[in-house]
Amino acid sequence: MSLSTHHRDYSLRFLLYLEWLLLGIVALSESLPGSPFSQLSRSPLLNLLGLSLFALLGLRLPKRPLAKALYTAFELGLLLLLTTVGGIRLFSLLYVVLIVRNCLLLEGYYRSTIAAIAVGLCISLQAQRFRALVLVHTPIFVDRGGFLLLSFAVMFGLMVIFLQALVNAVLSERRSREALAIANTRLRQYALRIEDQATLQERNRIARDIHDSLGHSLTAFNLHLEAALRLLQSDPEEAKALLVEAKQIGSTALKDVRQSVTALRSDPLQGRSLEDAIATLLDEFRRSTGISPSCQIALKQPLSSDIQVTTYRIVQEALTNICKYANATAVDITLQTTPNRLQVVIQDNGQGFDPSQTTTGFGLQGMEERTTAIAGEFKLMTAPQQGCQIHAT
Repeated sequence: MSLSTHHRDYSLRFLLYLEWLLLGIVALSESLPGSPFSQLSRSPLLNLLGLSLFALLGLRLPKRPLAKALYTAFELGLLLLLTTVGGIRLFSLLYVVLIVRNCLLLEGYYRSTIAAIAVGLCISLQAQRFRALVLVHTPIFVDRGGFLLLSFAVMFGLMVIFLQALVNAVLSERRSREALAIANTRLRQYALRIEDQATLQERNRIARDIHDSLGHSLTAFNLHLEAALRLLQSDPEEAKALLVEAKQIGSTALKDVRQSVTALRSDPLQGRSLEDAIATLLDEFRRSTGISPSCQIALKQPLSSDIQVTTYRIVQEALTNICKYANATAVDITLQTTPNRLQVVIQDNGQGFDPSQTTTGFGLQGMEERTTAIAGEFKLMTAPQQGCQIHAT
């Protein structure tokens, strides 16, 4: 059996141990005196060299068809030499090893043919030995030689059938595990494809958002400029008001583009600490709304990158919603760590809303999904004219 090929395979390792055990028993029997077969002609040195060569042949099994045929023929020839010329004891165990190797080496018709040849050779060689012992007048073989040969043939045949079934079961289990590994690999590939598809869909969604929001803003911006040009001579004040509105529309469009680009970035923190990234958000919020949020950050424990990104996204989306819908004058943000969790609380004194009446809250849904993805909890507490509070842990 190929040690280099199979020693890492747990399902085949015991076959390797079985091979070593049988070879060890044969080697040990060569050094024990008192066997009836000691009366026959033997060549201990040839047996030792041949047994060593037979063991070495099991260190690597060939893979090409021609090499397999030559390998099997050489093994059969070697065993014939050791049995007929060397008179090696317990040669039947060597044929057992050959049959096990044959099961690993060949398949189907070729495997059955070689196994039948090995069984036939082993029984015929054993019969020759029994006849030789009869000729030297060994009592038990003179009286019961036929019965012993029949018993040997039956036991050896049953042993070969059992080994064939055992090795087939082992190989079948091994193929099943290999098929399972291939299936798992394909599943991972499919999962990556699905992930790539989901990423593509998300990018398409962001592209649509950019197109819709930016297209609308630029259209309105262009209309305001055209109206301002028409009124520049006849109504300068109205033209000035239109230009101011156009500037606001341009600022809004630029902000939408920045938010969309930020959403496409894999690392929104861009190497900054969570505190610095949130400070940047607050500064942008302050410039856009004129509101100075109250922010308390007490992070006494290090946070994983996933938690930092999720926290940043929640604060970012909450500030965006406050800017768009809340009409608030005060915003409070609290981030603090407990022994086991991070608590994020964002509260405003705006107009609030009825959660049961909000059916298009994609931002709120995104915050909840992000929190759930890191095994957290998301709570929203709001009511009309009572502000809004977001609590994530």
